[in-house]
Amino acid sequence: MFDEESSRIRKQQKFLQDVEHAIAEANRRIVHGRIDRLDRARFVAFAARVAELRAAYLEAALAAAAGGDFSRLREHREAFEEGKAAFAALERAIERGYVDIHEPG
Repeated sequence: MFDEESSRIRKQQKFLQDVEHAIAEANRRIVHGRIDRLDRARFVAFAARVAELRAAYLEAALAAAAGGDFSRLREHREAFEEGKAAFAALERAIERGYVDIHEPG
């Protein structure tokens, strides 16, 4: 009984490892096909744009708190959150090797 359970667990673990590997290969192929190389300047420019979105959101929030209009605050928050999520997704893609990093020289 114990051997059957151990064998079942090993098969499940092997299956999950194989699937994880296949998913990683698919991500690498698909993401790399659209973003073949990324350099420092492009990555930093993306980070700077997210910083601009953050600043616009905070600026709008402070203006609204000082008696301004809260109606546009959601627009700023959503833009910032989308930018932040996209940046995090790019970082994860880099960490997992889905995007090649181009180093000058």
